[in-house]
Amino acid sequence: MGPTAIRRADVRGKRLSDHIKALGYDFIDHGDIEIGDPVHSLEAKPPGPIHLKEVIENSERIANIITKYVDEEFLIILGGDHSIAMGTFGGISRASKQRGEEVGLVWFDAHADMNTPSSSPSGNLHGMPLATLLGFGDKRLTELSGKPPIINPKFLAHIGGRDFDAGEIELIQKLNLRDHFFTMSDIDRRGILACVKDALAIASGASGGFSATFDADILDPRFAPGSGTLVRGGITYREAHLALEELAGSESFRSFEIVEVNPTLDVSNITVELAVELILSAVGKTIL
Repeated sequence: MGPTAIRRADVRGKRLSDHIKALGYDFIDHGDIEIGDPVHSLEAKPPGPIHLKEVIENSERIANIITKYVDEEFLIILGGDHSIAMGTFGGISRASKQRGEEVGLVWFDAHADMNTPSSSPSGNLHGMPLATLLGFGDKRLTELSGKPPIINPKFLAHIGGRDFDAGEIELIQKLNLRDHFFTMSDIDRRGILACVKDALAIASGASGGFSATFDADILDPRFAPGSGTLVRGGITYREAHLALEELAGSESFRSFEIVEVNPTLDVSNITVELAVELILSAVGKTIL
C-alpha cells in the first residue's frame, strides 16, 4: 500500500506527479510492477529464507522491467519492503554492465541489510538485500545482473545505520567496508553533510553513475512512524532533506528508490507526506 499512498498523497494541494511537473520535468508513471503473492505455507523457516521462491520470481520480473527504462530516464522507484532492492539494482546493474560500466549505490537505512541465509535470525529476505547485491546469498539472486557481485563493494556507501546483527558486522568487517558505513555515531560526530559528501565520493566513482535507496526507517520515528522496523535515534527531517539535496546536485545521480513506507502504521499521514517531500528533494527541489 505504500506506493499507492505516496502517489495519491495530497501535499500542499498537489499530488507527487504534479509537484514533479512543477519542477519542470516530464513525468511518466509506468504503474506498478505485478508481483506474485507469497503462498501461505512457508517454504522455509529460519534460518532458511522465507518465501525465497516468490522473491526470486519477483526480483527477476523487477530486474527485467527496470533494465528497460534505466538508460532513458531518471527513475523514481516506490516500494514495498527493502527486498525489492535485489530486483531494482539487479536491473540497474544489468543495464550498466551491458554498457561496460559499473554503478555505485548509496544505501540509507537504520539496518545493515547485510544478513545472509545462514546468519539471519529471522529468515526475512528484506534483511538480506545488500548482502545479496554484494554476492552473498542464493545464486539465483546474486546473479541477477550476470556474474556477481551486482554492486562492486568499492562503490557502495551506507548511511544511517544503528541496528546491526552480529552476522552483519562480521560480513562488513570481512569485506573491509567499515569506511563505507556512515553510522549514526559518525553522523553525530561529523554531521550529516560531511558523511553524505564522503558517501557521494565513494558511489560516484563508478563509471556508470550511482543510484540511491532510502529506507524510511533511517528517519527517527518521531518524524516517520509509518514504517515496520522502527529504531530510535535516527536522522531528522532536515537532515534527510539536506542529504537528498546533496545527492540531487550530482550529475552522476541515476535513480532514487524509497521503501518501507507503511500507511497502516502511519500517524496522520506524516510518513507518506514526508516520502513525497523527500522524493522532491531527490529530484532537485530546494528552498530557493
